[in-house]
Amino acid sequence: MATSSQEEAKLERFLHWLQVNGAELRGCKINYSDSNKGFGIFSANDVSDGVLLVVPLDLAITPMRVLQDPLLGPECRAMFEEGDVDDRFLMILYLTVERLRKNSSWKPYLDMLPTTFGNPLWFTDDELLELKGTTLYRATELQKKSLVSLYDNKLKALVKKLLTLDRDLERPSNFFLAIKHSIVIMLQVNEAYTLTLFLMFYNCCHARANSLFWTRALNIPLPYSYVFPKIQEDSASDGKNIEVSTNICKEELVNGKDEKGCHVEGVDIPVSKATSTPKQKETVWVEGLVPGIDFCNHDIKAAATWEVDETGSITGVPNSMYLLSAGQPLQVDAEISISYGSKGNEELLYLYGFVLDGNPDDYLMVHYPVEAIQNVPFADSKAQLLEAQKAEMRCLLPRSLLDHGFFPVGNSNTEGSEKCKLDDVCSYSWSGQRKMPSYSRRLVFPESFLTALRTIAMMEDELFQVSSLLEELVQSREGRQPSDSEVQAAVWEACGDSGALQILVDLLNMRMTDLQESSGTEDSDTILLEKTSITESANQQNENNLSGVTDGVAQHKSMTRNVWSSIIYRREQKQLTRLFLKEAEHALQLALSEGN
Repeated sequence: MATSSQEEAKLERFLHWLQVNGAELRGCKINYSDSNKGFGIFSANDVSDGVLLVVPLDLAITPMRVLQDPLLGPECRAMFEEGDVDDRFLMILYLTVERLRKNSSWKPYLDMLPTTFGNPLWFTDDELLELKGTTLYRATELQKKSLVSLYDNKLKALVKKLLTLDRDLERPSNFFLAIKHSIVIMLQVNEAYTLTLFLMFYNCCHARANSLFWTRALNIPLPYSYVFPKIQEDSASDGKNIEVSTNICKEELVNGKDEKGCHVEGVDIPVSKATSTPKQKETVWVEGLVPGIDFCNHDIKAAATWEVDETGSITGVPNSMYLLSAGQPLQVDAEISISYGSKGNEELLYLYGFVLDGNPDDYLMVHYPVEAIQNVPFADSKAQLLEAQKAEMRCLLPRSLLDHGFFPVGNSNTEGSEKCKLDDVCSYSWSGQRKMPSYSRRLVFPESFLTALRTIAMMEDELFQVSSLLEELVQSREGRQPSDSEVQAAVWEACGDSGALQILVDLLNMRMTDLQESSGTEDSDTILLEKTSITESANQQNENNLSGVTDGVAQHKSMTRNVWSSIIYRREQKQLTRLFLKEAEHALQLALSEGN
């Protein structure tokens, strides 16, 4: 583990690097926060305009930079244009190669990036088992296989080729092996180290770096002229085809302590007036890394937000991103946070490596397995109806929906929401053959998902009824085909809600069974959390658990933060499953009693 003096030295080099590359810390400073958050941004002094930090977009790591890199560009362009890799892969590769470059001008920034992460991709085998039975467990297993395949099929051979093309690239074996080791072992470690770098930077690009609260990747709204700086019309195609070229100057890769060695060349953005088009005034959203601003940690009540200043009218720095105070007074030395958005714990843990206990934005994902449709009666006919209705086979159930259900868990005013739900349902009964259900105002499940379940649950006579209703409609309109909402109306009139709600109850019961078989009940998770304390590593956990009893008093067992996050996540999944199951069972009883 790095000492505090080493961390301070890295920070000092990074701050100098930011300054050399045009970044301005106006009302903030970057300091170490704690072992969970790592580094963060803190208030330093009042600024009248609220602009706390300004970073030129020339310093952003984006796909355009990678495609125009002198070394990587030619190798990546064909793969990118053919769709073999996406823009995120390009940035992963760029960071991996820059880490291997001995004299990378990005070194002060790369040295500040973390090497450990809190998302499930980096869990130990024992920690990952804490997620068994959850959607996140299956997603992590698939993600691991996908990344290893991506590395084996795309990255490994490319990095080896780059090592031969650029002598400035440091061979991975230098980090781990002395000369006396055999060549075979060197090759094995080479691949293992490069894969580790790849996975590490995958976390930086795909989500957030560090075990808690470190954000890296941002969706940046860039001016069109910045993303596509040079536009040349092909005169032979009557102006229909446009050749787009983005140019990035070659970086100065010098091994020195002067400012030139720290300077990063940016995107060359001049646009000829003769070829300028109205489209150049549009905004293009590009995923990228913005050094400096990406040190902001997360809070639901954000103290700041970030914006892009294209003209420089706000910051005095054209084509820059800036951190803007949210308006409330900032105390000196108080941490300045941003919000990553309204996200549930499943998404927070999967992407960012942390959870929020009692997260108000938590949700439950429910889906009907697509492959199971082939096993239901009249599968082909139902598949056609599903397509015609644009039905959804999965849905997200936010916790906030429960405030509008049969058993509200909060005190939200539901009048407006109920009105919207009632309007959606009322549009179905075109013939008046089926009365509108009394429970429609309290049904919390998305109509697009219930539409899919109604279709799957239909009996043979109900299918014939739907067919008859739609044929009658087509004939009355001289052959014009019914809309998706009209098909939904026919399905609802033919079969009502009870079949769909029964499937929903079954899905939620299966979800609860999976969760409890793997990790016990919701109450057992609560007891675990009450009787354990959090440690920051598995080694510390083992030491604490071996301490046993002190002075005749049993000590709380300890768990790693990854385990704690897993228990928080799965407990809330069990809670949401229980609450939505209660809603579905009550709605099913009402539907059956009303003949729906």
